[in-house]
Amino acid sequence: MAEISTEWGGWGPEVRDDPYPRFAEARSQCPVQKVRLADGHDAWVVLGYDAARQALNDPRISKDMVAALDADPDAVAEGLPGPAYSRHMLNVDPPDHTRLRRLVARAFVPSRVAALEPAVRAVAEDLLDRLGSQGPDAEVDLVAGFAHPLPFRVIGELLGIPEADRSQLHAWFQVLLSGWAGDPPAEAVVASDGIVAYLGDLVAAKRRVPANDLVSVLVTANDGDQLTAQEVLSSLFQLVVAGHDTTTSLIGNGVVALLDHPDQLHRLLTDLGRLPAAIDELMRFAAPVPHATFRMTTEPVAIDGVEIPAQEQVLVCLGSANRDPDHFATPDVLDISRGDGPNLAFGHGIHFCLGAPLARLEARVAFDALLRRHPDLRLAVDRDALAWTHGDGLVLRGLESLPVLLGPDHRPR
Repeated sequence: MAEISTEWGGWGPEVRDDPYPRFAEARSQCPVQKVRLADGHDAWVVLGYDAARQALNDPRISKDMVAALDADPDAVAEGLPGPAYSRHMLNVDPPDHTRLRRLVARAFVPSRVAALEPAVRAVAEDLLDRLGSQGPDAEVDLVAGFAHPLPFRVIGELLGIPEADRSQLHAWFQVLLSGWAGDPPAEAVVASDGIVAYLGDLVAAKRRVPANDLVSVLVTANDGDQLTAQEVLSSLFQLVVAGHDTTTSLIGNGVVALLDHPDQLHRLLTDLGRLPAAIDELMRFAAPVPHATFRMTTEPVAIDGVEIPAQEQVLVCLGSANRDPDHFATPDVLDISRGDGPNLAFGHGIHFCLGAPLARLEARVAFDALLRRHPDLRLAVDRDALAWTHGDGLVLRGLESLPVLLGPDHRPR
């Protein structure tokens, strides 16, 4: 069963917009199987919940992309702007991972994340003010006007990116993360070069004049855990991407899921205190990250009884694992009161998403502000017109746009 010849990725609109039937079909054949990726590379995809937990927590399945590229020069580095930006905590193993994560974790301690809530709420309210100023009957893009700028502004504050620079940096990242087939287009190269130059200048500025932000924390660490220049730049790139893009998709995908399930939306509207549990369920049901990031075996590894040889790429399909009927009751049903235990949307093991508390905070504030002010929110286009064209469909999955009618603003006057 493990040698089934399956094409994985590069899907057309039918699978791209709703990959879950495809995931279910493959999972029913074998929870661990060999596949052919859209770029022609072979890989192994892990589809079952228990198998995914095992793979995410097995030290023989390495995250060291640099070593993997040395072993297989034809491997693809997931669209990073260059090798100088590949040395961050998502792409290394212990002990380097332990050191990098410990340093970056200083920005995500619970007290610091909780202290961000007023700023996050102010951003959310400001963005909704701007959208609402167009009138209750105006069609607005909830991605461009709300879901995308909110987390980008928050990560800009966290990193200490000057407000005047954020618009250009945001535009570059939008181009770089838009996804493409084959060689990157000219505009993506320009965006990549712009990001590389900007982050280099930002690091130099923070070395000269440190401030109370994460970039300053990274460049001034002197307690024996100093970062190299490559590690600082790599970590900043990774934090900007992880700190805004996935949260953008969580908000957009989550809004669509709620509109698709009016009974669950109604339950939430009657008690917004359900939001923390609802957000976890939306992460499970409408995965903004369908597959975990790059992994490769360093030696033969048996996952759920299937042996994967050494030096093989492994894709852990979080979107499939989180709909595994062996673990979740009625997995294809959105249930904001679900009690099946934790899902794998934020990963598992030592690479569990460090920014999960911030993502949950941003999503909770975003949904609270949006649904409190606009409980009559509805799509402005036919449901079939929505297209999940943001990202590559493997690691990232989101909407480029989400046209909606907000309806009247229900804030107390």
